[in-house]
Amino acid sequence: MKKLLSAMAAVGFILSTGAMIATPAAAKEATPQQEKMKACNTDAGSKNLKGDERKAFMKSCLSAKKSTPQQEKMKSCNADAGAKSLKGDERKAFMKECLSNKPA
Repeated sequence: MKKLLSAMAAVGFILSTGAMIATPAAAKEATPQQEKMKACNTDAGSKNLKGDERKAFMKSCLSAKKSTPQQEKMKSCNADAGAKSLKGDERKAFMKECLSNKPA
């Protein structure tokens, strides 16, 4: 009987220690990648995708990158310079000025 009580106490201790260790990990916030995975998974579910279609959608969704504001500004300035047919030093000067301007 003493052995049984000792064993039960040991198991109880181990289980309570495991719960205390698992609690902080469960309280962590999701990483940006986990958030992206969740969003893509939700989108795939709402579109009722299955099998290979779902795999292809998830692959493209997870690999899609969002442009930063700086990248968007670079695209805009580059398009403006192209529209004005600027070349060489004129283009460099225009790009420098365009990229250094703060957004309105």
